[in-house]
Amino acid sequence: MLRTLASLPAIFILYFYGLSAVGLLGPDEPRYAFIGRDMAASGDWVTPRLWGEPWFEKPALLYWMTGASFRAGLGDDLAPRLPVALASVAFLIFYYVQLRREFGDAAAATATAILGTSAGWLAYSQIGVTDLPMSAAFAASMLVAMRWLRSGARRELILAGILLGVAVLAKGLVPLALAAPLAWAGHKRRRDLWMLAAGCLACALPWYAAVTARHGGAFLDEFFLKHHFGRYTADALQHVQPFWFYAPVLAGALLPWSPLLALLFRRDDLRDSRRLLLFLWVVWGFLFFSLSRNKLPGYLLPLVPGAAALIGVRLLEAGTAVRWLLGASAGLLASVFWIARILPDALAQGLFDARGQFPAAAVFLGLALGAAAWYFAGRSRSAAVAFIAIAATVAVVYIKVRTYPALDQITARPHAERNCVPAGTSRSLEYGLYFYAGRKLPACE
Repeated sequence: MLRTLASLPAIFILYFYGLSAVGLLGPDEPRYAFIGRDMAASGDWVTPRLWGEPWFEKPALLYWMTGASFRAGLGDDLAPRLPVALASVAFLIFYYVQLRREFGDAAAATATAILGTSAGWLAYSQIGVTDLPMSAAFAASMLVAMRWLRSGARRELILAGILLGVAVLAKGLVPLALAAPLAWAGHKRRRDLWMLAAGCLACALPWYAAVTARHGGAFLDEFFLKHHFGRYTADALQHVQPFWFYAPVLAGALLPWSPLLALLFRRDDLRDSRRLLLFLWVVWGFLFFSLSRNKLPGYLLPLVPGAAALIGVRLLEAGTAVRWLLGASAGLLASVFWIARILPDALAQGLFDARGQFPAAAVFLGLALGAAAWYFAGRSRSAAVAFIAIAATVAVVYIKVRTYPALDQITARPHAERNCVPAGTSRSLEYGLYFYAGRKLPACE
């Protein structure tokens, strides 16, 4: 109870403070928000419509969440984001409860602290896009299935299948591919997996059947051929990246805990089917996404809960050398000053075009934080994790206070009164102008 009460201020700061302080970002967030608002206004919860036309790039779950928020009277900036933030926090609670059942309180608390303060999970919990809802639902499905792996409780597979169906409603067929390690880890009871499939179909099939009945081949071609198989194998979507692209992305998603990724490859007993599932969850998913032609950072988000869980279990069992990994994790928090400087430019122009000198004083702060975490780790691993999590919360406050005013200026919100789109406007700003105007705007003459 005391731990829960103590964590409430941190949860508010990390997930809800400043949630509407920045206008909608990027090309995706304003498009998804427009579709959700259109569903709420029209009452048509089957067909996603963008700028008045059917749009079949993603399934309907996020649009339903956003539309319900608009129906509840939330504003243009809060309605797309609050449901995602709430889903993230609800999942973290579920994550802790499930891991405590499987691995004990200390491992569960450690894994939850790592996931809840990791850069990738936090970032995607603040924006109204599909990556977080899909990742949370998929991870919840795998966690529920662990009880089946441990005890053979077949009824758990029905719930796991329903949660997997929610993930399919969030982002299509990708969660089905990511769930393949479950069949490997549970190969002795593989025949039980029909219950997982039944739960998934019962949850996801009604919307897919309804939209197919209404739109037929137009939906099937656009959704499956172009945005599933074409996205994986073709270059047309212009997100082509090299094979190694996701190595730095995974390290960045787990900041400041990135040094602890070394624990994923620590030798231990993988005859425990639950640990094997966590390991394969990360390794198979990483390989699956690396083989894709098109790559975006958010694709890797569903692997982060699995990585954090396995790290949380192994961290408490590792030898004394783990003190240095915890020290390095704390030291990385000093990079917050550099991140705060480059973040607006990185979002507006791209990471490689952002400019910002690393402050020399941050080096000394990093050394001090690293030494403190190293000291705490010598007394208690849990104390070191708590120290880093608190320091990460402070770092998030700094980023929000320091960068949010500048971030807002690169969005369409300060220019919402425009009734046309100037020549040379970026795609992100153009879609933002459409969203705030409530319609597709003409080009300025």
